[in-house]
Amino acid sequence: MITNSNTRRGIDGLLLWLYILLCITGIISIFATTYSEGDDILNNFLSFRTDYGKQLIFFVFSLLIGTVIILTDSKFFTATANLWYTVGIILLLLVFPFHSNIKGTESIIKFGNAFQLQPIQLCIVFTNLALAKYVARIDTDFTKTRSQLIAATIVVGPALLAILQKETGLALVYFSFFLVMFREGLPAVVLVVGFSFAILVVATLLLDPNLLALILTGIALLTVYFLRRQIKRHKPILMWIIVIWGACVGIQRFAVPFIFDHVLKPYQVKRIYDTIGKDYIPKDAAALEDIERNSAQKKDDGNYNVRQSKIAIGSGGVLGKGLLKGTQTRYAFVPEQRTDFIFCTIGEGFGFVGSMIFLSFYVIFLFRIIAIAERQRSTFSRCYAYGVASVLFFHIAINICMTIGLAPVIGIPLPFVSYGGLSLITFSAMVFILLRLDKDRQMVLR
Repeated sequence: MITNSNTRRGIDGLLLWLYILLCITGIISIFATTYSEGDDILNNFLSFRTDYGKQLIFFVFSLLIGTVIILTDSKFFTATANLWYTVGIILLLLVFPFHSNIKGTESIIKFGNAFQLQPIQLCIVFTNLALAKYVARIDTDFTKTRSQLIAATIVVGPALLAILQKETGLALVYFSFFLVMFREGLPAVVLVVGFSFAILVVATLLLDPNLLALILTGIALLTVYFLRRQIKRHKPILMWIIVIWGACVGIQRFAVPFIFDHVLKPYQVKRIYDTIGKDYIPKDAAALEDIERNSAQKKDDGNYNVRQSKIAIGSGGVLGKGLLKGTQTRYAFVPEQRTDFIFCTIGEGFGFVGSMIFLSFYVIFLFRIIAIAERQRSTFSRCYAYGVASVLFFHIAINICMTIGLAPVIGIPLPFVSYGGLSLITFSAMVFILLRLDKDRQMVLR
C-alpha cells in the first residue's frame, strides 16, 4: 500500500480514489450477484472460496503491484517499452501451441486448474507503452506515410493475432489506439474512413444490396454536381470521387460478405444481426452447429443474454430494488452476470439514479486522465495517458451498450468492476503506470 508521504507526493489523489471507488463497486456488485443465503461473509471475503472473495484478493494484489510501480523509476517504462512489447508478442505466439479452448476462445494458456493467462489482455499495456515510445521519437511525423504505417503495425499486429485466437472482442480494443495517433497528428481523414467503413457495413446489413448500390451512386453523382466548379479547375477531384465510389461498392459487394462468411464465426455474425434487429439464417449445418455450441443457452435464439440483461436493468426502475434484492441477477437469469453483464446488477439494484451516479464516476475518471495527459511535458507520458483513456473509454462504451442491446455481445469486461483477476490487474497496472509517469510530469521522457 502507498503510505509513505514522500512516495505519495505528486500522485494524483482524485484519480487514485476514483480507481479505488470503482474497484470497491465491482467487489460489491460481484457479492450481490454471487452471494448465497447462509454464507459466512467474513471468511468468504478473505478466501478463494467465492468470486467476491477472489476479487477482493485480486484487488489487494493489484494495490501491491501498484505500489511497486509507484516506487519504480519512471525512466524504466521508456527504457523497457519495446522489450515489454516483444515479450507480449512472444506470449501471443505461444498461445497457438499451448492454448486451451475455453468458451469459444483459443486465447488462453491454462496452467492446471488454478491459473489462466490471456496474453492478449496484458499486451494492451505493452502496446500502449510501445506506441507511446514510438510517437515520442523525434523522427515520428504522422503527416508522413512511413510513420503512419509503423504506428499502425504496432497496434494492428497484436489485434490480428487476437483474431486468429478467436478473440475478436479484445482485438477491437486495439483500434482505440488510433485515437492516440489522431491526438498526435494523424490526419482526420483516416478516422473518417474508419467510421465510414463501419457505417457502410451496417448499411450493407440493413439494406438490399442493389438499393445500397443505387444510394452510393446517387451520393457520388450529387457530390460531382455540387463540386462541378472545383472539378473543372482540378480534374483529379473527379478521379478521386470515382475511386471512392468504386471502393464503397466493392466493400459492399465483396469485402463485407467475405468478412462475414470467412473471417467472423457464425455465432458472431448472429450476434451482430441480433443487435440490428434482423434474423440471421445459417448457410449450412456447420454454421448452425457453431451457433448452437456457442449460444449461452442451447434452447435459446442466441440473444437470451441481452434480453435478460435489459429486463434486469428495466426492473430496477428509478431508484432500484436495493442490494441483494434483485430477482433477475440474484437468481442467475442473466448469464455471465458477474463478468460481461455486471452492469445489469447495478442497474437492477440501484436503478436509473444509481446507474447514472456510477457512470458519472467513469466520466470524471476519463476526464481526469485527459487533464493529466494535457499537463505532461513528455510526449511519451502524454501519449501513454491518452492510450489509457482510449482503452478505458472503448471498454466502458462497448460494455454498457452491450448490456442494453446497442452493441453485439463481444466479451468486453467493464473496467475495475467485472470479475476477473487478470483483467483487474491489467487495468490497475495501466492506471498506476500513468500515476507514476504523472508524478514526474515535469520530466521529458523518451
